[in-house]
Amino acid sequence: MPSFDIVSEVDQQEVDNALNQARKELATRFDFKGSAAVILYEKDKITLTAEDAGRLRGLREIVIGKLSKRGVDLRNINQGEPNISPLGHARQELKIQHGLEGDKAKEIIHAIKGAGFKVQSALQDRQIRVTGKKKDDLQAVIQFVRSRDFGVATNFKNFRD
Repeated sequence: MPSFDIVSEVDQQEVDNALNQARKELATRFDFKGSAAVILYEKDKITLTAEDAGRLRGLREIVIGKLSKRGVDLRNINQGEPNISPLGHARQELKIQHGLEGDKAKEIIHAIKGAGFKVQSALQDRQIRVTGKKKDDLQAVIQFVRSRDFGVATNFKNFRD
């Protein structure tokens, strides 16, 4: 039976390239000269640090702009609240979301079942496997999922006959 997977992934290489571009721009911008603004990238987390809230806002705009230009879907970037210390130092975490979490996956599965397609869909290891008897049904499901906004990036992989 033909099948495919609905996944929600972020290309790590594109994130790394975007952050390198942001660091280069940070080094050349006049308003950040002599500033201690830092961009740290760990697994699934970007930490932004600056001297004050204004510079943190500018730093966040640079990073978000570079991520969007590199094709990283911003729906998978969760922006935490900025932490501002009494001394004025500001810090913010941007978390990168991989995979479909429980509520979002259930919402997508219910939408597919509610639309009346002749397919089966099941959650398997943070991705949704959709199987059907005809390729046309699967392609209709892909078009349906692309047309709706579920609040996360949806990609399609492993199309099998």
